[in-house]
Order: sequence, then structure tokens, then C-alpha cells
Amino acid sequence: MRWFRERTSRWQDWPPGWLLDRKRSTGARISVVIPARNEEATVGNIVTELRQALMLAAPLVDEIVVMNSDSGDRTAAVAAEAGATVYSAREVAPSLGAHPGKGEALWKSLLVTKGELLVFVDADLTGWGPYFVTGLLGPLLADDDVMLVKGFYRRVRTDIGGSTSAEGGRVTELVARPLLSLWWPELAGVVQPLAGEWATRRSLLESLSLPVGYGIELSTLLDTAAGYGLGSIAQVDLDSRAHKHQSNHDLALMAAELLVVAERRKPATGGLPAGSTLDQFVRQHGAARPLSRPIPVHERPPIRSVRDNLEPTVDMA
Repeated sequence: MRWFRERTSRWQDWPPGWLLDRKRSTGARISVVIPARNEEATVGNIVTELRQALMLAAPLVDEIVVMNSDSGDRTAAVAAEAGATVYSAREVAPSLGAHPGKGEALWKSLLVTKGELLVFVDADLTGWGPYFVTGLLGPLLADDDVMLVKGFYRRVRTDIGGSTSAEGGRVTELVARPLLSLWWPELAGVVQPLAGEWATRRSLLESLSLPVGYGIELSTLLDTAAGYGLGSIAQVDLDSRAHKHQSNHDLALMAAELLVVAERRKPATGGLPAGSTLDQFVRQHGAARPLSRPIPVHERPPIRSVRDNLEPTVDMA
């Protein structure tokens, strides 16, 4: 996977001091956007840590914007108290109407943010750090040809008994990765195609059609590759990520959204590609390693269509 080797970096490769120098030399403004719905327990800490590390200690980020999506709790108040600029996604440009969903919040954020560089961070993180933002900014500030940066990580899941594991990303492994391996194998080197932590140039995102729900991460990846090529995409290893997990019913809806996104963009190949492989990743010695496995795609014809032409090989008596 040449692209994987050339376009993958670690968050440690992008020190804040270097990023700040690059920001000053380019004059780029940077916005961090946090879409949130009923995340009062975690959004305040995320805003506080980002503001302290990347606005007060080092003026790297110009604004932290929380897009509140119909929360029924104190998400908006907690975020504002922590120092974020808070908008109700439904109340931004009401003449355009409103839809529930993460993609809608990010689409509406383009109307209220100022940065040429946009970093998106989920509001339910519990295991993370401000280096999520600095890591994602690195490739954008280093290379003008990079349009989209995806984060990836070891996903930590806290089980009922309190143990943790590296398992997680069920929709990624069961839906997104098979879709990419079958129809967009050139993107199979993207470790976490559905990662909620990613960064982009405003000029890119304003040019794309964006699904209003969870399909936004997949659609952005596919459309960026189609419009600008693999060289416009980079990814950064953000180590590990912990967050709350959704029910299987909610994940099923997310999976359906991804299938809609894929169907709208699926190449007209006329059939499944021969010799398909499922490209997955495993953690070895602290790094992501690719693992390819063949996908059985051959189908046998109805047995009645071939039975009469077969030589007897088994004594049926």
C-alpha cells in the first residue's frame, strides 16, 4: 500500500511550535467545530482543554464552535460556559430549513465559522487530547495539495465489567471497510474511514454535497478522492480514542445511511471486481499494520443446470 506509507503520519510528527510558525507564515485561520447532541457530560471538558492548550497557551486555534443539534439537556449551556461559541444548528439560516443529523450540523457550521482550515471533533470523547487537533492540522499546514485529513486510532471500548479492549468501530469493520475494499480499493488504506475526528480545507467542503446524517464522513472521503485524487488525502495516527458507544439499533441506521451514500457514488463497473480482497488493519507494536484477506465472490450455477452433463462419480445406490 504505497499511499498508506506515504500519506500516513503520527500526531507526534507535528509539534505545536512548528504548526504555529506555519500558521503565522500562511495567515490561515483555524476553526474547531464540535457537533453535539445531548453531550453535557463530556462537551465542557473537550472545550476547556482545547481552549486552554490551543487558544490561551498557544494561539493556534482562532475559534471553537459547538453546533448544538436539538439537545434536550444542558449541552449548549455547558459548552458556552466552557468558552465555546455555541449555535443551534436548527436556528442557523432558518430559511434553508432544518434536518436532524451530524451532517446537517457540519453543513450549517460553514455558515458561521471563519477558518480556512476546519477541524472536526466529536463531542462524546473521554479518552483523547488536544493533540487530536494538532495532529490533524499537520498535513494541511505542511502541504497545500492536501485537502482532507482523516484521523485513526485504537478504539477503546469499556465493557460492562469495566475492562477495555481495542475492539470497536463495528460499522467501519462490517460496512464501510467491505464497501471500500469492493468498490473503491484505492481507498482501502484509510484506517478509519468513518472517524469523527478529521480536518479539511473550507474550499473543499464548501464545494461538496453533504449528507445530513452519519454518511458525511464516507461521502467526503469518496468525493475528495474522486475530485482531487488520492494525493489530496492524508491520515494521522492519533493513538487511542475512547467514547460512548451506540446501540445496535442506532448503528443499523448508520449502516443504512452509509449504504445510501455508497449506492449514489458506486462506480458503474458492471459487476464485482475479480480477485477482491478485504483490507483490514491490526495493531502491532503500537502501529497500524495492513492485513488483506481474499473475499469469496464466485457463485455456483443452479445444480440442475449442470447435473445432466456430469459423468457419474458417486455410487448413488
